[in-house]
Formats: sequence, structure tokens, C-alpha cells
Amino acid sequence: MNRLLFKLRWTVPNFYTSKPLNSESITLTVRRIGIVPSKRGFGFVLLMILLVLIAFVYNNNLAYLLTFLLASVFFITILHTYNSLAGLVLKEGKCKNVFLGEAAGFDIHIHNPTAVERFNLQIQLEKTENFTLAAHSKIAITLYEIAQKRGWQTIGKVTISTSYPLGLFYAWSPIRFDSKALIYPKPATIEIPFPETPLADAEQGVNQKKGADDFYGLHEYQAGDSIKHIHWKAFAKGQGLYSKQYSGANNTTEVWLHYDYAAGYDTEQRLSQLCRWVIDAERADIRYGLVLPNLKIMPDRGSAHYRHCLEALALL
Repeated sequence: MNRLLFKLRWTVPNFYTSKPLNSESITLTVRRIGIVPSKRGFGFVLLMILLVLIAFVYNNNLAYLLTFLLASVFFITILHTYNSLAGLVLKEGKCKNVFLGEAAGFDIHIHNPTAVERFNLQIQLEKTENFTLAAHSKIAITLYEIAQKRGWQTIGKVTISTSYPLGLFYAWSPIRFDSKALIYPKPATIEIPFPETPLADAEQGVNQKKGADDFYGLHEYQAGDSIKHIHWKAFAKGQGLYSKQYSGANNTTEVWLHYDYAAGYDTEQRLSQLCRWVIDAERADIRYGLVLPNLKIMPDRGSAHYRHCLEALALL
């Protein structure tokens, strides 16, 4: 028993280790809250020292009384500042998948189970959010962090703090959650027509040369139109981008977005182009398939297929 008490006494507090949590709620206790005097607090201490010296030199009882009064306020403030955080329950929430370069949002749920209202609280990830929490209430705050790399991004250190009531002390608690957001590749800014791949022709069972049907007019180019049907003469004359239409043309053909046909000098540029094609194909409401070095996704359309393709690009 004595050995256990000794071990608990000398165990490094969770405040210093700040290990990631596994989707479990955490209650702020004395082992997770740090508190130090603020700049205003140090100034308050210097004022009390000065008053003590004045009282000692001039033997002034009123100066002693004022010093003791300020000292009592100083030490009572420690308790109030600590109680502003103590007992709060924090839990991670949902996170939103975003594209590279955008701000990934992480939801943090904060619960105040006590009958005491909490004033002037701050929670920080990259930016600081200020809030007040009423008694027996909950609040959900979304913290944002810029996505710097494709793939899974774990939320950084979240710090909840306060300097209530007089700003003499600063109490804070650093917490690391296990929330993860999936970062998709950044879509290419230049819109390139969908690739004409041998795989697409084979899947569609093309037995005759495209464009062999009777020509009957032009229409404004749309994402998904064959590059072979573009009216280049009109484009060269500055009349705009148009596609030729044929009487037997099938406007509901599937497109294959192939890694080997994506423009780019490295993997990230190719994935960026594939991401642009996936977005354009979904907006055009056409069926599209995705071919990556280690994965082949059959053609389909819809939000589920769209997310599946973007997740495959993010995790390549």
C-alpha cells in the first residue's frame, strides 16, 4: 500500500505528458490544470512588496492593513481562477474532410456539469476562441487548422485557459485528442478535358471509329466531352470552345480517370489533376471510374462514389 502511494505521488502528472485521448471524455482536475501568475499578477506582487517596505520604514499600521488585504485578494484569486476550469468535461467530436490547403475543422464538445457559471474561457488550436459556459450547459466549438499535407491529419494540441476573475493568474490545460481529418489532394486550377484512354474504349466495347456518324451541329464544350470532338478551327479564331455533335454520338459514355494519363511531373501533381477530373465528372453528372497504381474503382456516380474516389486519392 505504501509503495502504491509513493508511486502515485511521484508519477508525472497528465498535465506534463498530455497524451492523446481515444475518443473518451476528459475531466479537468488538479493533475491537468496548470496555473501561474500573469504579468498583471507579478505587478500586483511588486505592489505588495512596496507597501510592505513602506509600512516597515514608516511603521504605518494602515499600510500593513492594506498589504494584508491585497495579499488575501491575491491568494483567494488563485482558487477562483483554478475553479474556472476545474470540473469541465471535454470530448472530441466530428471532423470534416477537406482539400489540401483548406482549414480542417475539428469539433470539441465542452460540458459544465456544475452549478457555477464559467466566465471568460478561451480555447485555442491555431486561433483562439472566447466563450462563456452557463451552469449545467454544453457547447460545441469548431477549431480550425490549415491542412499542410495530404492524407490523415491529427488534431494538434488544444489548450483551454482562463484568467478570470482579475487577470492576476493564468490557468490552462493542454489536451491532445485523437481526432483525424482526411486531407484530399489540392485540385488542379487548370481544367483539362478528360483523358481518352484505351481502357475506356475497351470497357465501352467500341467497335467503330468515333466520329464516323453524321455530323449535325456544334454545342458549347462541357466537361466530359471527347477531346477528339472539339472544333479546333472555331477555337483558333477566338470564337470559343465548342464540341461537334454526331447523330450517333453517345452522350452517356463512361470516362476512366487513369493515373498514367494525368498530367504532372510527380505524384502530387498527377493526384491534383485526378482530383480535378473527379470534381468535374461529378458536377457533370457522368459515370466515371478511377485507375490508380494500386487500385481500380469501377465507374459510378453519386456522393458515395465521389467520396470513395477522393479517399483513394488522399491515401495513395
